[in-house]
Amino acid sequence: MSDDMARIARQFIEAIPHSRELGMKVTEIGNAMAEITMAYDKRFIGDPKTGVIHGGAVSALMDTCCGAAVMAHPSGPSATATIDLRIDYMRPATPGQSITARAECYNVTRSVAFVRATAMDEDTDRPVATATGAFTMQNGDTAKGFLK
Repeated sequence: MSDDMARIARQFIEAIPHSRELGMKVTEIGNAMAEITMAYDKRFIGDPKTGVIHGGAVSALMDTCCGAAVMAHPSGPSATATIDLRIDYMRPATPGQSITARAECYNVTRSVAFVRATAMDEDTDRPVATATGAFTMQNGDTAKGFLK
């Protein structure tokens, strides 16, 4: 992926309203992979007693990161959408710590991309969650109808 494509992908992802609201930052992108970090934010706590971030925020982070990995594939899709995303939550994220998702687009067909991802917090080698998914591969004229 060229530096220009990486810059465009980063700007696009960081311009998505829910990504901005959740404080997502692209930390790495290119060659069918992406890494996005989301800082701990008390607004996203799911359990006030423990301070653990809600699974929906983790899910949004992983979905966005997977889509970014598809956009970073060398085939250069012009758009993508989630077809299917399975997330397995392994443990609660540690309160007060940022969460980083890393996704890899490991296989593509003419119209579908397959992605896997892991979300980690700062102090452990054990994942918070893992994900596998399928995403559309929208190119050229196909993407025009998709983006309307």
